[in-house]
Parts: sequence; C-alpha cells; structure tokens
Amino acid sequence: MEYDLHEEAPRVLVVDDEKVIREILSDFLTIEGFLVRTVEDGSAALEELQRRSYNLVISDLMMPKMGGIELLSRINELNLNVLTVIMTGFGTVESAIEAMKKGAYDYILKPFKVEEVVHVVQRGLDRQRLQAENIRLKEALGIYKLSEAISQSLSLEHILQIVVDAALEETKADLVTLMLEDIPGTERFAERVRRGRDGFGADLSALAGELNIEELLSSFHAERQVLVHGVRCHPFFLAPPRQQRIVSLCSIPLIVRHDVVGLLNAYSFSRGHKFTEGQRKMLSVIGSRAAVSIENARLYENLLSTNRDLEAANLSLEENYRQTIVGFANALEENDLYTRGHSERVAQYAQLVGEALQLDARLLDHLVLSARVHDIGKIGIPTDILNKRALPTAEEYKLLREHPSKGRRILEPIPFMRELIAGVYTHHERIDGNGYPQGLKDRDIPLQGRIIAICDAYDAMTTDRAYRRARGHDEAAAELRRCAGTHFDAEITEVFLAVLDRYRHQAESETRAVASL
Repeated sequence: MEYDLHEEAPRVLVVDDEKVIREILSDFLTIEGFLVRTVEDGSAALEELQRRSYNLVISDLMMPKMGGIELLSRINELNLNVLTVIMTGFGTVESAIEAMKKGAYDYILKPFKVEEVVHVVQRGLDRQRLQAENIRLKEALGIYKLSEAISQSLSLEHILQIVVDAALEETKADLVTLMLEDIPGTERFAERVRRGRDGFGADLSALAGELNIEELLSSFHAERQVLVHGVRCHPFFLAPPRQQRIVSLCSIPLIVRHDVVGLLNAYSFSRGHKFTEGQRKMLSVIGSRAAVSIENARLYENLLSTNRDLEAANLSLEENYRQTIVGFANALEENDLYTRGHSERVAQYAQLVGEALQLDARLLDHLVLSARVHDIGKIGIPTDILNKRALPTAEEYKLLREHPSKGRRILEPIPFMRELIAGVYTHHERIDGNGYPQGLKDRDIPLQGRIIAICDAYDAMTTDRAYRRARGHDEAAAELRRCAGTHFDAEITEVFLAVLDRYRHQAESETRAVASL
C-alpha cells in the first residue's frame, strides 16, 4: 500500500504481553509504511490511546492487568475513534462473538501469518477512510443545506431557528441557545432562541443557568472559542445550571467585521457525552455561516422599520439600471443607419407575441426588456465589423457569434437585470440544436430566447442591411415557416405570424383613416 508523502502514515498500536509478537508485528507493519508503537497490556494501551490518536489497535485477548475485551469496553466508554483487531491463541466461537459485540473490527487466531495481519490492517484502514469520507460528505451536505436555507431568508427569526436546529442536530447536544447583542458595541447579549432535544424536559429555562458573558468574551479574545468539560465549565456561569450537572459546554462567537455580534452555545448534561473537537469545528462552521446572514437580516429589518420608502427607492434604482442598459443598446444602433431602431421593433414584436401567449405581467415585462437589449453584447465588437458592407469573414463571424455571451457578462453583475439573461443569451439558439452559444434544443431553450429569435430574424429580413436589400413581408413570412421546427419554434412562429398580420392590417387601416382626413 502506498501513502501520500505529504500525509502522515496511519498509526497502529500493537498490544501483546509477548515481546516477540510485538517485535514481529512492529517490524512488518513498519516495512509496510505504518507508524507503529507497542505496549505490553490493555492498561498501558489505554494510557497510550489517551496520549495520542491512533487509527488501529491490534490487541491480544488474554493479558495481565487488562485484557483485550476490557480494553474494547474502555475504548467504547471513552468514545475513542479507533478500529480494534483482537488476536488470540485460545480462540473460541464465544470469545469471537463477544469481541465483535464489544465493537472489534476483526478477529485473528494465533499462530498467524504476518501477511494475514497486514491484509486485515489494510482492509480496516480502507474501511476507516471510507467512513471518514462519508462523514465529510454528510457534513458538507449539511453545511450546504444550511447555507442554502439561511441565504434564502431575510427573516431574522427564521434564520435563528434554522441555525439552532442545525447546531442541535450536528452536535447531538441536550440544549442549544443563541444570543445576540442588544445594541452594537455594548457587549450586552440577550438570548433569542433556546431549543432542547426531544424528551429532555419541558422546563428549559432552568437548564442553561446564567452564562458569564464577560468570561466568555475574554476567552474568545484568547482562544476564539470555548470547549470545556465538567468543573472547567463553572467559570463560564454566573449561576450554574440548577436542575442538571453540566457535563460539557461549547460556545462559539458569531463574528462580523471582527466584532462579536452573538453567541451560539451548546450544552451537554448527559453522562459520558462530552463534545468532541470535531463537533466544535462543526459548530464553528455553522456559526460562521450564520453570522453574516444574521447581520444582513438585522440590517434588512432596520431598513424596513426606518425607511418606508425602501420599495420605491429600489424601484427607482431598478428603473435607473434599465434606462442605462437600454440607453447603451440604443447608442449601439445609432452608429449604424441600417440597424437603427432594430431592437425597439424586436421588442414591439415580442410584446405582441407575449400578449398573445397570455404571459403574466412580470414575464411579459422581462420579455420586452430583454428584446430591447438582446444585442447589448455587440458593444464589445468593433464598429467596422458591425457596419461592414460585405459579408463577414470566418474570423469576423466567429467574433460576432460571441455577442450573446458578452451580453450575459454585461447583465450578470446587475441584480435587476438577471431576469433578462435568458433572452439575451439564447436568442441565437436553434430548435434542432445547431444554434449558439450552447447548442440547446427544443424546450431546453428558454421561452424568451425562442420568441426573440423569431422577432429578431423577421426584422433582420425585412430591413435593409449594408450587405443586402430588405425582403418583403410575404417572403420573410415564408422563410420563417420554412425554418419552423428546425431553426424556430413552430408553434411560436405561427403565433408570431398571426399577430403580425393583425398588427399590419390594423396599422394599414389607421393609415388609410388618417389619409382620408
């Protein structure tokens, strides 16, 4: 087995009262790349396991002072994260079953082949790595879900409940509380949420006691976080918990811009359940994810309570962005006599189609605005290429094909404009998948993109361009029908042509009426 040179090799503890057995296993396992220590009985093994961490223990069953079964029991009581393999020369079915019940990973009979022991160790460590990876994946998934949940809410109370529930679940605590600073800079904290595990008792108010905030803050400045057990918890309470003896306390500061804005506290009152370093780290990650979201929610609530014109201000800001982007698009067309007014006409056609499809007001607004700015990405293309009187070269055509992607990059940083990206980015996709920039097919192309593609093509065909004359309406309509189902959405094409006929007839009637006056 090979190990990464940048990682420490797995650590193995060999426990046997026979010196020759210890030396043989130590030599062979060291050759295989393991870090090996040996001790003569279970009592010495327990002391060694509490001094430093090991991946795996190989222990004899029968030894003076403390045998393998008792060692297994003590390892379980202390919740030590280590695999144990039992070996013996007096093996029976009963002893093997008892060892497995106590949590042994495997069982080896003496005399053994060293290769067999090495194989068992390697298999056990592989299992341990898989278990660790599964735990990391579950933790990552839990953090992702937590981040998603709190990022989608601006309700402070909702965020606090999510954070406390996550902390309770991840630490297996008996009680979790969350405190927030009343007034910034005062270091006066008030408890906002308290949650106990199911069945732990109805009266949570008497469980937590009164925390010594000054002592906690002092520890935060020194150690950043608090993880203590037993009597070492007492200095962190002004009044210790009255109903239960505290077994373990983990307190994490919620920090925003180097200031402590809150405390996330986990309590264990269950005998034998001390919070581990891993649980402290998990609580720390939860706290760091929560701190910024809590601060944002508080700021949002303050804004809502102090500024009743917030919505109007947002709408005004959105309108300013819209006018700026539309102004860019119009300025782009002003440089070209042939494309002047193109985007406005495409927007008018798109509105007719959207109304015919009975889109709701918000979707229709997004459709029309995205049609107005569908060519915004051409800002990044040299004017001499856009105004060229001949067909573009292959290199120029490649550059022109980049304008949907450039348009997307222009709009993405603007929150109010992101709803327009679908139309801008996909209006050159084709139903048969031969469009660009993504090669989307059929209904994978957003509705905005399918509508604008038809409106854009019709206006391009029916207006003069530097390199060709305009086609008539009938010819352009025939071309749209010919390409329906391959280039364009067939259903939307028919809707477009139907509403366009009505629009043209209405315009002709109005023109005749004006002429008769």
